[in-house]
Amino acid sequence: MGTGPYDTGCSPSMLDTERELADQRAGDARGVGDHAMDRGYTSIFRERLFAGKVVVITGGGSGIGRCTAHELASLGAVVALIGRTPEKLETVAVEVTDDGGVATTYPCDIRDEDKVKATIAGILDAHGRIDGLVNNAGGQFSAPIASISLKGWDAVVRTNLHGGFLMARECYCQWMRDHGGSIVNIAGDIWQGRPDMAHSAAARAGMINFTMSAACEWAVSGVRVNTVAPGWIASSGLDNYPASRAELIRQFQEFVPMRRMGTEAEVSAAIAFLLSPAAAYISGATLRVDGATSSAPRCATLPMPVRSTTWNGFHRYKVPAVLAVRRHP
Repeated sequence: MGTGPYDTGCSPSMLDTERELADQRAGDARGVGDHAMDRGYTSIFRERLFAGKVVVITGGGSGIGRCTAHELASLGAVVALIGRTPEKLETVAVEVTDDGGVATTYPCDIRDEDKVKATIAGILDAHGRIDGLVNNAGGQFSAPIASISLKGWDAVVRTNLHGGFLMARECYCQWMRDHGGSIVNIAGDIWQGRPDMAHSAAARAGMINFTMSAACEWAVSGVRVNTVAPGWIASSGLDNYPASRAELIRQFQEFVPMRRMGTEAEVSAAIAFLLSPAAAYISGATLRVDGATSSAPRCATLPMPVRSTTWNGFHRYKVPAVLAVRRHP
């Protein structure tokens, strides 16, 4: 029996995100086998949508950033990957290249102003333009407010807010102010508070407001700025939390009205849309990719969905280890 606030007597097999994500690709129930790998990324968008464009992706070495890099590259973009771990960036760049795309890597701590300035300058030297920025890098740790030190608070806020500001400012000042462009910031589900994650929630809320402010100021230059706010996503980042939280992570889907976790590809698709010409009149907006979680009071009792589809076009996706452990009644 489930234990979430929306529980209506559903069995664990009905809540098996690990099985759904492993079995479903691009919205159908055929297994992800070698034939899927051969086909490459399956995007909902038309081929060559971003041909000739250069898109910078922070946090591009894993999770949502990695998936987004693959989708944009499959659509013709040159992706410039930024992160703190060179090995992770190189691994993703090799994947993208093997799949027929183009990716370059730029190790950088986005909290360091001088390094961010130099990194953006380096990307412009290499590629001659920056058409899009995906401010995806982020990190946090679980802790109640009373136990968070100033150092711990500052570390999270500098990554999740200051770093995004520096990246956006430099892309704008060094290129987009004179040429236009699109920025997509990544936030999170912060609308009902985030107990044990107050530092991250405060930073993410700040990024959402920064998005609205920048959208107004930079519209004159033809720069659009939007936010994607993922809910609980079955991404590799789940494996970074301590083992003591594993069972809680496996229960996350029970708090989602759709009663499943999202995929990296579902977030990537939202990012690609906001970067695309189809979003030309969208700026200052926040697109929630959370299965209605942020709209549902946690005390509500909702019925078990009878129809639910999953979009997972990422041919290299792997289920996080923490979700690979099946729950039992």
